[in-house]
Amino acid sequence: MFAKILIANRGEVAVRIIRACREMGIRTVAVFSRADSESLHVSLADESVCIGEALARDSYLNQNAIVAAAKATRAQAIHPGYGFLAENSEFAALCEAQGITFIGPRSSVIARLGDKETARAMMRQASVPLLPGSSLVATAEEAKTESAKIGFPLLVKATAGGGGRGIRLAKTTSELENAFESAKTEARGAFGNEGVYLEKYLEHARHIEIQILADNEGNVVCLGERECSVQRHHQKLVEESPSCAVDCDTRDRMIDASVKAAKAAGYTGVGTVEFLLCGKDFYFMEMNTRLQVEHGVTEAVTGIDIVKWQIRICANVPLGFSQKDVAISGHALECRINLKGAANATLELLHVPGGMSVRFDCALYQGYTIPSFYDACIGKLIVWAQTREEAIRKMDAALCELILKGVDTNRDEALEIISDERFVSGDYDTNFFKD
Repeated sequence: MFAKILIANRGEVAVRIIRACREMGIRTVAVFSRADSESLHVSLADESVCIGEALARDSYLNQNAIVAAAKATRAQAIHPGYGFLAENSEFAALCEAQGITFIGPRSSVIARLGDKETARAMMRQASVPLLPGSSLVATAEEAKTESAKIGFPLLVKATAGGGGRGIRLAKTTSELENAFESAKTEARGAFGNEGVYLEKYLEHARHIEIQILADNEGNVVCLGERECSVQRHHQKLVEESPSCAVDCDTRDRMIDASVKAAKAAGYTGVGTVEFLLCGKDFYFMEMNTRLQVEHGVTEAVTGIDIVKWQIRICANVPLGFSQKDVAISGHALECRINLKGAANATLELLHVPGGMSVRFDCALYQGYTIPSFYDACIGKLIVWAQTREEAIRKMDAALCELILKGVDTNRDEALEIISDERFVSGDYDTNFFKD
């Protein structure tokens, strides 16, 4: 097992990893930008190293500075968390070249799965269900030719995409050229890769993902599914597990497809296979090669600490259980708490809800001034109960008890979502904010 791990991230995910390491007896190193010098993850870690100025490109995306910090502190491994460099194959390769364990899959696996066209080809060969789509399209005219084969509506998607960026919807031929150019422009700016392809758009589908653990001995275990259909601009707001749209047969088929996907990719570590579900049919979207923001809902229903297993697998510890040992118990919900309006706001009063099976993952404390340079998500409120109905009531109570004075958040919107009759009934899809 590792003696010391450097966390190449910030905020609540850095705090989450530090706590897991502490429980495992592993020392931790925090890296931070100058804007984050007063951040909680810096205080909680055993050691801390400033790696640059406030902008992410000067700090949390500065690969050489992070590796230098790891070597200076003699950290044996780097945990990237999510976001920033978590799915950057070049950073993973740099760690490998420097003899530092990257807590994630191999760089070659990240590269293959990070390119959506390559990933689709891999899944097709493994007989994982795919939506109709094209290979890379270079011009608007080529896109029009391919669209005639696929049919409208369709999505123009960045091959190097992630986080909902580089995606545009086209419902007609007249909309396609603008969607094509817009997706290419955003992809070029966000990923440095303007490659796009076309994919059939399902107007009434649900976003379902399967959490996997894969060790270095070829064992793959799935930890059930998460429902992530409540989204705005492809950004998830509420997640739950299990999904009320997935019956036992569909779950078994999705697990089978996810195992095929992981083995086809030669995957090791923690990962997530994302599908679109329409009725009983489902289709592969992508495979995320990192810890997911919403991993806590899976931990709540399985009792399995995903972060600890991510670390163990990268230390060559085999899974100590098989698929038959995984039991889904009760129901879990997560609401993401996001900042609204002006940043650099100071948290004047913080009250975190409590009670049985209520968890608030954050890096906040009273008097903390939240920097304006990073992601708007400042916390995740997670609840567990025996039934979905009880979980919704518990989430309502927890949201009402959550106090974040001095900062403007989406807490009230989260209350509206979970009380919406479509959400309460479970009869909703990715059009939740479009209906």
